[in-house]
Amino acid sequence: MLQTMKTLTLIPSRLASTRLPNKPLADIAGKPMIVHVAERAAAARLGRTVVATDSEDIAIAIRAHGFEAVMTRADHESGSDRIYEALQSLDPDGEIDAIINVQGDLPTIDPEIIVRALRPLEDGPADIATLGVEITEESEKTNPSVVKIVGSPLVGDKRLRALYFTRATAPWGEGPLYHHIGLYAYRRAALERFVRLGPSPLERREKLEQLRALEAGMRIDVEIVKSVPLGVDTPADLERARALISQDI
Repeated sequence: MLQTMKTLTLIPSRLASTRLPNKPLADIAGKPMIVHVAERAAAARLGRTVVATDSEDIAIAIRAHGFEAVMTRADHESGSDRIYEALQSLDPDGEIDAIINVQGDLPTIDPEIIVRALRPLEDGPADIATLGVEITEESEKTNPSVVKIVGSPLVGDKRLRALYFTRATAPWGEGPLYHHIGLYAYRRAALERFVRLGPSPLERREKLEQLRALEAGMRIDVEIVKSVPLGVDTPADLERARALISQDI
C-alpha cells in the first residue's frame, strides 16, 4: 500500500535531441523546461524528486532552482538504464520500494497523473505500472507514433493488464483503443531485472522498450486517465507548452 511503500521520483534528462537541441534547458516562462517538470513531479509528493543526467548544464540549472540532480554516465541507451544507475547512487542500502520514472519533456503534466501511475503497485501484483488514455481522435488510431495498449480490463474501464504494446492499430474489432503514456512506476526488483535483461526481439522490432518486460513474463498494469500530457518534441510543442504555462501564471 502507498502508506508503506517508500518511493523515489526520478527524471532522466540529457541534452541530445535531434528535433529540438538543448531541449531540457529551453526557456518556458523564465525557467528551463526540466525545472518545470521537476516542480510538477515534486508536487506529486512521491518521495524525493531527483533529476538523473549526464549534463553538467542540466545539473546546474536544476540545483539553481532548489532541486536535486545526480550525475550519470553518458552512454546509457535508455532512461530506465539511467534511472537505475541513479537509484544505486542515491539508495545504496536498498531502502526504496518503488521508483517513479517521469519523462523530462512533460512540463505541463498534472501531478495527480503522476500519483495515479503508482496505484497499480499499491493495490495489485504488477511489477511495473504505467498510464493510458482512451483514443478519441480517429487519426490517432492508425498513427504509428501513437503507441497502443492491448490489454485485459481489470477494474471496469479504469485499469488494464497489458498484454502487448504496438504502433499498429490494435486490437481488431469493436471497442476502445488506448494510447500509452510513457510514464512508469517500477517495483525496485522489477527495475533491476528489467535493465539486466537487455533489449529483446520485439522491443527492437517495435522500438518499444516496455515489450522487454512482457517478453520476460513481467506484469505491467495500466491505469487509465483522462488526458495525454503534452510531450515536447518539436519547436511547435515548445510554443504550445509556453502558451499553456503562461495561462497558468
